[in-house]
Amino acid sequence: MTARIWDRFLTERDKEVFANSGYGRRAGFGERPALLVIDVNYNFTGDKPAKVTDSIVQWRNSCGAEGWAAVEVIESVIDVCRSRNLPVIYSTNSRRPDGWDCTSRKWKNHRALEAYEQEEHGNRIVEEIAPQPQDIVIVKAKPSVFFGTPLLSYLIHLKVDTLIVAGVATSGCVRATVTDAFSNNLRVTMVEDGCFDRSEASHAVSLRDLDAKYADVIHSSEVLNHLRTVPDNLFELPLGRVVST
Repeated sequence: MTARIWDRFLTERDKEVFANSGYGRRAGFGERPALLVIDVNYNFTGDKPAKVTDSIVQWRNSCGAEGWAAVEVIESVIDVCRSRNLPVIYSTNSRRPDGWDCTSRKWKNHRALEAYEQEEHGNRIVEEIAPQPQDIVIVKAKPSVFFGTPLLSYLIHLKVDTLIVAGVATSGCVRATVTDAFSNNLRVTMVEDGCFDRSEASHAVSLRDLDAKYADVIHSSEVLNHLRTVPDNLFELPLGRVVST
């Protein structure tokens, strides 16, 4: 059996439990997938590929070079989704200049109120995968893209039954969003090499947990092969231009 990214972090006891508890069954794809790209902005990648230990000096949330490797994967998934006219949805973050809306973030991170100007630039989705006019961008304030946003109403409107998820951080915003998607009875496929985190252990163990209970964690090659088989006339997407009345 092919080794998985999480294997080296699990004890023999853990492996036995996962093998015999019934978890990890493949849920499969639905019929109407949408791509959700979570928080792939400069705050989480830094402004250039670099070791994470160097990048976090300037960009406190940076995941370093692993983030840029994932950007290449995500770009390929976006291209296929657009070629099939599938919804491409992004999330990013926002912050008031006075930092008031950081609220609970300040409780757990002593760098949460660093320079507003950098934070604002950092919330821009990286240029290599920048949204196009027909795409949907969700601005959020909390880890889950579902929390306090119109995401679920958009998915209902589009009759989406499957979320293809990529982005950052696997152990944080990705995990929270995937759990909420599962809770709303959506099928979830995670692009394994399109998700990233600043912690290797947190990334791997979160993938293990999510694959066991809430999502199918699949390499991008398999995701791309499936997406190429999806009919290209399923969705009435935004026009991305001003519509005259």
